[in-house]
Amino acid sequence: MARVVVLGAGISGHTAALYLRKDLKRHDEVVVVSPNSEWNWIPSNIWVGVGKMDSKEVTFPLRPVYKRKGIDFRQARATVIHPEGDLKDGMGYVEIIYTDPDRYGEVEEIRYDYLINATGPKLNFEATPGLGPDGYSLSVCTVDHAAKTALELERVIDKLKQGIPQTLVIGVGHGTCTCEGAAFEYAFNVEHELRANKVRDLAEVIYITNEYELGDFGVGGMQFASKGFVTNSKIWTESLFRERNVKAIVGAHVERVEQGVLHYEQLDGTKGSIEFDFAMLLPPFKGVGLTALDRNGDDITDKLFAPNGFLKVDADYSQKSFDQWRAEDWPSTYQSPFYDNLFGVGIAFAPPHPISMPRFSPNGTPISPAPPRTGMPSGVMGRTVAETIVSRIETGDHTLAHRASMASMGAACVASAGTGLAKGTAAAMTMSPVVPDFVKYPETGGRNIKETTGEIGLGAHWTKLLLHYLFIYKAKALPGWHFIPE
Repeated sequence: MARVVVLGAGISGHTAALYLRKDLKRHDEVVVVSPNSEWNWIPSNIWVGVGKMDSKEVTFPLRPVYKRKGIDFRQARATVIHPEGDLKDGMGYVEIIYTDPDRYGEVEEIRYDYLINATGPKLNFEATPGLGPDGYSLSVCTVDHAAKTALELERVIDKLKQGIPQTLVIGVGHGTCTCEGAAFEYAFNVEHELRANKVRDLAEVIYITNEYELGDFGVGGMQFASKGFVTNSKIWTESLFRERNVKAIVGAHVERVEQGVLHYEQLDGTKGSIEFDFAMLLPPFKGVGLTALDRNGDDITDKLFAPNGFLKVDADYSQKSFDQWRAEDWPSTYQSPFYDNLFGVGIAFAPPHPISMPRFSPNGTPISPAPPRTGMPSGVMGRTVAETIVSRIETGDHTLAHRASMASMGAACVASAGTGLAKGTAAAMTMSPVVPDFVKYPETGGRNIKETTGEIGLGAHWTKLLLHYLFIYKAKALPGWHFIPE
């Protein structure tokens, strides 16, 4: 009998747990540890944030799903990993502290044969003074944040209907943020709602981003074929900003947020401020703060984790200049280089380097996106690591590994630009590979031009809405769930 413990029940961890339970023998145990009682399809928080979906439409309780599938669920937060176990039996274990109201604060040790770190990120609002729901800006990172943001947007629209001009600032709240695509989505959903409510003429919508140029999205931009022509994501994205009259401030780091005003620095070193009535700014991410101890109780956190708190895996973390990085630097097995039964997937693994070129202001401020690794890539990682663990348990061969590098996998992203069955629109993009391979594709920005595409329109909105229902169906592990691709 083997026990696999999964820390986290987001896209990557939940996917891993479902595949583990599907493929392992019944006497093998799958344990999921997550501080949250509900699963959240985070991409649709955008629609909650503009009041077009209810919180219940993007979440569901985890416990009934895990009970039905035979997965042991602990509503708790992992705190300490002991990958070498202790002198008693040498079996690795993890310390958890319960967030479950019935066992709140109780501490437990769970031993494991395999451990998957899929804890995702800590939302690092503290990186920017005044950022976040506890400060002076809003968020859509969680469903509760998004619901609060929708109420504030409704208040702004009411003022606009009274003839009171409003300034809305949407974007990222720090120079090292990721998830620029989510900020882009929310900006254009808000703009869509302003037009739908016939108050657009009194509203100024400002988009602020750490991207060097529009269309970078933290992946260095894209070249793709569109309607028989080769174009790039910069031109493609800029056209939407012009069409919707959304002002963009690029290459920006938000220094601090105060009541009704934010202050920022740009890549050329200039500084500015924006007075606002509404600000939705995404935070940067860091690891959740796991500690690691060896058999003697010595702290090995810095050995296992990168400085940002994410788990080191089978990647090249050597210090090289950007032009020396290669596609093969990226991990493919997501296994810790120090322990062959420890894996990191989704946002929880440490990327070896940015995908977009690192840039700094003359003041030394880093202003460039961190690499995204959410959505489709996270699901693929979770499934791949589950397949590796199943193969090792079944064969006893601990060298077996399934592989799925972001430098070889493609990904599809459908970014909503306004909801509605008749008037909705979205930007549908595919890229292959996610991490550019400039050796294999030197002439087309490191990507296969035949598999990197972009389209904007109502059809893309229908696709995004369909994906919303498909992925929630899959996450609920309803009949045939595993036939729906990640």
